[in-house]
Amino acid sequence: MSSDYSIGVEEEFFLTETSSGLIVPQMPAGFVRACNRHVAGEATYELMQSQIETTTPVCRDPGELRQMLVALRTGLADVAADFGLSLVAAGTHPLGEWREQITTVAPRYERMIEDFQIIGRRNLLCGLHVHVAPPGGVDRVDVMNRIVPWLPLLLALSTSSPFWSRQDTGLASYRQAAYDEWPRTGIPDHFGGQAEYDAFVQGLLKAGVIPDASQLWWAIRPSARFPTLELRLCDSCTHVDDALCIAHLFRCLVRALTRQPEAGRARTPLTRMLVEENRWQAKRQGVRAQFVDEIHGGRREPLEDALQRLLDFIEPDIAHFGCQADARHARAIVRRGTSADLQRAIYRSRRDAGAPRREACQDVVRWLGEATRVSVGVSQAA
Repeated sequence: MSSDYSIGVEEEFFLTETSSGLIVPQMPAGFVRACNRHVAGEATYELMQSQIETTTPVCRDPGELRQMLVALRTGLADVAADFGLSLVAAGTHPLGEWREQITTVAPRYERMIEDFQIIGRRNLLCGLHVHVAPPGGVDRVDVMNRIVPWLPLLLALSTSSPFWSRQDTGLASYRQAAYDEWPRTGIPDHFGGQAEYDAFVQGLLKAGVIPDASQLWWAIRPSARFPTLELRLCDSCTHVDDALCIAHLFRCLVRALTRQPEAGRARTPLTRMLVEENRWQAKRQGVRAQFVDEIHGGRREPLEDALQRLLDFIEPDIAHFGCQADARHARAIVRRGTSADLQRAIYRSRRDAGAPRREACQDVVRWLGEATRVSVGVSQAA
């Protein structure tokens, strides 16, 4: 990774039978090999055989990242079509049923199922992960501490998991609620810096609690494999433009807080709890959330106001990276609604027309497959 805030994105997808819309419990033989013959990035197995993950190469400019994400999605969708399957980008699958899933045979995954039991078997969830590399010598944990208050806003923009076990949960991101069952998730505690964080990790390793630092599954973490900060809390974004928007907002935040080492340091003993409250508002309401603004006296702040504060704060960084259109797309997400809003609207429309619950969910899945594959241009609306 270069020192100029190089970026990489991982996206997780569900594999779905095109004809029925049902999730595929067992990945077809040779599917991953076929994907890796046809895509420029990397496709890998996930814990459940019904899922696949893609990873972009290291990217340095917005055009390159867009090209890679679009190529990965379209390449995988083409391969999936050859197998009679569709690719679905969403935090949960509307027709997914965790009891029907088959775990991937690999030592790491077998250990996870043994350790976490039903929590592991219920992990039918897909996310968006973004890696950004600060310049060498920057304390990643210090930057992480100061990004944390912005995380609920990024989650709200990504919400795409209103369904679970073929029911509308009433949440914009049920994935986050389900993921809270896992240990070492949610908002990380405040650390004094990289040294204190490393001491914590070493303590867990010495105690035999974790095999390695990859089992710290917080909403954000310093990557154990790369010199990056890794954003982990966002749902898998149905629209590629939404994924790009969130990736660039996160990249700009890392740069803004690196170039302004005093920014974001104000905190109280209540800060983490208030961030967790805002995360709840985001996973419940999505872009309709109102956040507790601790910096301005604890008043409730509409998401639109929080977004404007973010765009104002990172304006020089947006200009530096040349990602103005991608950053502005956040406003389009708020106006249009997230994938969760659109899924729920399709479901309600079909139910109001008399369709049974299963058929309504099938229509949602069909839309998800089409929207995952179709790559539209970034909204130019201000």
